[in-house]
Amino acid sequence: MKSGRIRWRAARPIQERARELRKDMTPAEKKLWSNLRNGQICGAHFRKQHPVGPFIIDFFCAKAKLAIEVDGGVHQSQIDYDLERSKWLVENKGYKILRFTNDQIESNIESVIEKIIAALCHPPPP
Repeated sequence: MKSGRIRWRAARPIQERARELRKDMTPAEKKLWSNLRNGQICGAHFRKQHPVGPFIIDFFCAKAKLAIEVDGGVHQSQIDYDLERSKWLVENKGYKILRFTNDQIESNIESVIEKIIAALCHPPPP
């Protein structure tokens, strides 16, 4: 590695936490991941638990700049944090954010997939 070059986009503690989260996904995250992995949707490559700056994105497609967040029960108590994170990702990285609840994924995965397809395969005009 060249001196002065930063290899990672996130601090080491964030990277380590992302590794932990990849090994311990929630049932809803596992269900969504089984539909996202291996380019199953529009051929898009997704990463799971992807560290960016001070945050970890549940699922991320770099080519489409699409971040997908899965909100469980804990998110009811951290609404301000989630808003701050979304604002930072949009303003600093230009990412598009899709949010789904665990219940949406567990009870209606087809609708969730349709929304992801719309974001990936049929993006709105600039």
